[in-house]
Amino acid sequence: MTEGNFVDYVKMYVSSGNGGKGSAHLHREKYIAKGGPDGGDGGRGGHVIVRGKSNLWTLLHLKFKKHIRAGHGEHGSSGRSFGADGEDVYIDVPLGTVIRDTETNEILFEITEDGQEKILAQGGKGGLGNWHFKSATNQTPRYAQPGLPLEEKFVTMELKVLADVGLVGFPNAGKSTLLSVVTSAKPKIADYEFTTLKPNLGIVKYRDYQTFVMADIPGIIEGAAEGRGLGHYFLRHIERNSILLFLIPADAEDIRKQYDILLDELRRYNPEMLDKERIIAISKCDMLDDELKAELKEELDNELPIPYMFISSVAQQGIKELKDKLWKMLND
Repeated sequence: MTEGNFVDYVKMYVSSGNGGKGSAHLHREKYIAKGGPDGGDGGRGGHVIVRGKSNLWTLLHLKFKKHIRAGHGEHGSSGRSFGADGEDVYIDVPLGTVIRDTETNEILFEITEDGQEKILAQGGKGGLGNWHFKSATNQTPRYAQPGLPLEEKFVTMELKVLADVGLVGFPNAGKSTLLSVVTSAKPKIADYEFTTLKPNLGIVKYRDYQTFVMADIPGIIEGAAEGRGLGHYFLRHIERNSILLFLIPADAEDIRKQYDILLDELRRYNPEMLDKERIIAISKCDMLDDELKAELKEELDNELPIPYMFISSVAQQGIKELKDKLWKMLND
């Protein structure tokens, strides 16, 4: 999927259908002097329904759909004929989509399961026909209920990527390169910061045809929780990852300090992120000889509070061991 095709934020206007009005018809037939009320009920207005689809990865198909309207219910008629219900409209979204009321910013619901359906705008109820109101003292009611009005609102849909492993790191830490090596994804790779502007997803193939999903999240900088850099645009994508893989280059001035900054940005954005499984990958280790690597390992053993591994995406060093470790963490 190209960067331009990854759409994870859309706004739209949705409107359900009006309920049909009930009929106030009185039965008229030859040789039947007073047939009585026989007006049918109006049909229900159509719902606007959001439905989860596991084969969707983006909101691209909704990018240019700014107005979505369901059908109106038809009116009741004579002979107790009920009006037809309005046509429901389904909005298919990828798993991990959050739907908010645009005006109040209130979260209405989230879609996390394939086939899950939630009514976004309820169709108006159809009115009752006059035959419902007949009684011993009111044998010819000449009135019926109108249908209830439609429901309309402006909504915002945000996609939070659902992935097993999320890559977290500063810009130019080698996240896109790692994703391109362990998956078939083709992220943009260049020797400058903020190469990745949209999250990239890839499927990592493991032994015996097993797979897991890895997400390359745009680089974090200090102050991201307050909106610096790409700010909240990418931090929300990390919320849905099972494991956080921190990528820190071997030539970083202070590996522990970089890890602490990254972790603090996650904590300030959402403290629940600290409950996720975490592991550090020291990238670009092809620049180190065995002696330097041994010195660095001795230093990191005393400093880092979580497991770490040495890898090099370009030289294919430690990639197999990294996949083994991630698979074990996912299944434990």
